[in-house]
Amino acid sequence: MMGTCVVLFVTAWSVVRLWSVPAAIAMCLVAMVIPPVAAIVANRRGPEDRWWDEAPLRPRDRREPPLPPPPPPPPPKTPAGQDRQVRGSSGDPESDRWWDELDRRP
Repeated sequence: MMGTCVVLFVTAWSVVRLWSVPAAIAMCLVAMVIPPVAAIVANRRGPEDRWWDEAPLRPRDRREPPLPPPPPPPPPKTPAGQDRQVRGSSGDPESDRWWDELDRRP
């Protein structure tokens, strides 16, 4: 069905429009209707589909999903620059001065 739709569009605007623009428009209108019809036909339920015969789920049969575990607590806050002192210097005096300058700013 979709191949027919493409063929109609291409034929309408490459060949038929040279002789009759209204016929090309009509071909495009027919081609425009084909995709929804193809979707309806493709999604039609067959005779073996019996989903409507299933018993509905009773409220007492429903189970709530388990709650996820709470997130871990955040690490304790340290004053500016103190965390670097605990870990030690970076080994680069220029970098240490740069970090010290950033830590002193409000």
